[in-house]
Amino acid sequence: RTFVLCTSLRAMRNIHGLLQERFLRDGIDFPLLLQGEGAKAELLERFRNLGNAVLVASQSFWEGVDVRGAALSLVVIDKLPFAAPDDPVFEARLDAIRRAGGNPFRDEQLPQAVIALKQGAGRLIRTETDRGVLVLCDPRLTGKSYGRVFMDSLPPLPKTRDIGDVQAFFGSQSEP
Repeated sequence: RTFVLCTSLRAMRNIHGLLQERFLRDGIDFPLLLQGEGAKAELLERFRNLGNAVLVASQSFWEGVDVRGAALSLVVIDKLPFAAPDDPVFEARLDAIRRAGGNPFRDEQLPQAVIALKQGAGRLIRTETDRGVLVLCDPRLTGKSYGRVFMDSLPPLPKTRDIGDVQAFFGSQSEP
């Protein structure tokens, strides 16, 4: 019942490989799915039908994906979704902002990353009765001043860095 959303295909493959090794080593019996193992619609259908799968995916699963209810209760995001700096169209926009006297990070990169994070986080809560945990793995959320902008953009929700709180949350849920 987990989406692991990655900011790059390389990270997606690495995380999938690490999870695969860990599941095998520790005898964890959750189906492990990877973006690209089939069409997006097929993969989502398998995820829903399995009921306890872990799906590791990249950009195309950050938005426009709707898994309601208990079928999805955990979304893990590897890093803040800043756009790749080597995209020529994106770089041209940043240059235009610089020429106009603006700050490319504050005026373009940060707002775009905030929107992308909200879209990724939005996979978790689709209806008023949905419940779950959002895990943000990027240390910049607390280590950089702009981390507050990301945190403030999310809906009001309890925040913790204590795994015991997460375990208690899942322990308080009744199984579907």
